[in-house]
Amino acid sequence: MGINPNMAEIAALLGETSRATILASMMDGRFHTASELAYMAAIKPQTASFHLAKLVEGKLIKVEKQGRHRYFQLASDDIAQFLEAFLAISPPPEVRSLKQSSQIKLLQAARTCYDHLAGKLGVQLTESLVAAGYIKLEEKQFILTNEGTLFFTSFGIDIAALKRQRRSFCHACLDWSERRYHLAGALGSELLNRLLELDWLTRVPSIRAIKVTEKGKVGFKEIFHLDC
Repeated sequence: MGINPNMAEIAALLGETSRATILASMMDGRFHTASELAYMAAIKPQTASFHLAKLVEGKLIKVEKQGRHRYFQLASDDIAQFLEAFLAISPPPEVRSLKQSSQIKLLQAARTCYDHLAGKLGVQLTESLVAAGYIKLEEKQFILTNEGTLFFTSFGIDIAALKRQRRSFCHACLDWSERRYHLAGALGSELLNRLLELDWLTRVPSIRAIKVTEKGKVGFKEIFHLDC
């Protein structure tokens, strides 16, 4: 018997197409019903329930019960990071329709990675924060500077409260489409929430893509010097 963790069990969970699709669908960070996930994976509800049970057993996802309903979500931000890194080394999907092509372009432009911003916009925003001296990259971790603390506070983010959370505060997540880092952790999550709150960003229904609003185009230009 080996002494190393059993990677084969996780590989087996990811090696089934429907389960991989379900996990990718959960990368939006939200809770989903079994019926919603069955639709996204184009499988029967009974088949989805079987796969979801396997994923819960493997601790890749968690389930919450509300009355008669059950809702599923990725188990943690760590799982989302793992999946994002896995996507980064995966071959691109074969495009078979105009709809699929449009969805891929939307996801590459801007999307959620669990609970933070990813895609081209996520990477550009992160690099803008680095260029401004608000965060700096050290050994695959972002470090918040004193200037960054002042900036994020003025932007409406409670840094002290974020540091009290029992999770990574400000780490680098490898973006699967851009092959560069975007900001993750508690700070990345709250930054996305703030951008949604300001109506700079809006979610695209059915997929985890994010769109920049007209108000956001102005805001990103003025504050982060980004043309969206």
